[in-house]
Parts: sequence; C-alpha cells; structure tokens
Amino acid sequence: MGVEGGMKLVKFLVFFFNFIFWLCGVALIVVGVLAQFALHNTYRIKDASASGVPIVIIGVGVVIFFIAFFGCCGAWKENYCMITTFAILLALVIIVEIAAAIAGYVFRNKLGNIVQDSLADAVSNYKNGTDDFRKTVDKMQEDLKCCGMNSSSDWRSFADDGNSVPDSCCITVAKGCGKNKLSDESAVYQKGCHDVIVDLLKSNIQWVIVAALVIAFLQLMGLVFACLLMRGIRSGYDVM
Repeated sequence: MGVEGGMKLVKFLVFFFNFIFWLCGVALIVVGVLAQFALHNTYRIKDASASGVPIVIIGVGVVIFFIAFFGCCGAWKENYCMITTFAILLALVIIVEIAAAIAGYVFRNKLGNIVQDSLADAVSNYKNGTDDFRKTVDKMQEDLKCCGMNSSSDWRSFADDGNSVPDSCCITVAKGCGKNKLSDESAVYQKGCHDVIVDLLKSNIQWVIVAALVIAFLQLMGLVFACLLMRGIRSGYDVM
C-alpha cells in the first residue's frame, strides 16, 4: 500500500506540473508575440536577427502547450508509451529553452547596433514615410520621452530652418510646439531614444531569460516525476 500511495502522489504531481506547463506555454506565446510586436512595430526595429528570440519563445510556448496536454492525458490514462514520449519531448524542450536563454543573453550585446540602425532609418525616412509610420515614430517618442536617435539634434534636417523637431519631441505636445525648439531644453526632450530603448529591451530580455530558466527548472522536476511514474506503471503497480 505504501508504494501504491506513493505512485498516486506521483501521478497527481505529474498532472499538476503539466497543468503549470500548459499555463507556461500560454504565457510564453503571449510574451513572444508581444516582444515581436514591440521590436518591429513599436520600436521600428527591422533587423531580421531581432526576431530570433521572440520566434523561439513563441515556438517553445506552442510546443509546451501541446506537450503539456499530451502529458496530462498520459498521466490520467496511466499509459506508459504516452508518458515515455512526453518525457522525451519534455527533455528536448528543456534543452531548447536553455539554448534560447543563452541566445537571449548573447543577443542583448547586439541590441545597441540593431536599435541604432533602426532609429537612423526612422529619422531619415520620417518626412517621406506613410502616416502610419510617422504615427508610430511619434508614439515612440511621446511614450519614451525621448527625441531623435542620440539627441534632438538628429532632427536638424527635419525642417528647412534646421532648428525644428517633430511635435512628438515636445515635453508638452501641441501642434507646432517643435518649431524652432531644437535645443530648447524647456520645451523639447534632448535625450535620444537609443539608450532608452536599449535599456528597456535589455531589461525585458533579462526577465525573459529568468522566466525561461525558472520554467526549465519546473519542467525538470516534472521530468523526474514522469520518470518515476513510468517506473511505477512498468512495474505493474495500480496507481489509481
């Protein structure tokens, strides 16, 4: 009875951990989609390499979502083959997550150059860009309270007078507020958007890395319990 009771607990833990994995899968999908949207829409980052980490996060989230459902069914039905398959797939996911965390850590050192190039394009294409493009750049500057790439002086070619900035650079945004205010610290933000965006992205990436490692640890625990349940089922114990 002692072994049987222990296997019942293991079965419950496998089911419980899989439910957590399912929630983690949903969370990773949401985080990956938001990161992809932020990189390519909110911050206008067009470098293809910037999509690497968000895509990996989304992919891992989708895989975890289905693997967790598969594991729940295997634990509930006490099916040895399903639990074995689940354990193998989960081990592969853990490896991918660790690789993604390492890639994210390495990628953070490239953020500066990627953001620099993207902001340079945003500034140079602002005047001839579409309304949606300008609205996106304006929203970025308003939300982040910054102006230009490195400073407000990046907008020197914005107007013929060489002394105006987009109204979104203004501390208090109003129509025409940026005219002849390029270096006016009381009216226009002087700090560029580059450092603000890099710091924000690095902070978010660090949280993603921490989350990936925590999830990988929980999955490792789930893998251990899955192996124990496999052993119990193979030994012919009734875990019900």
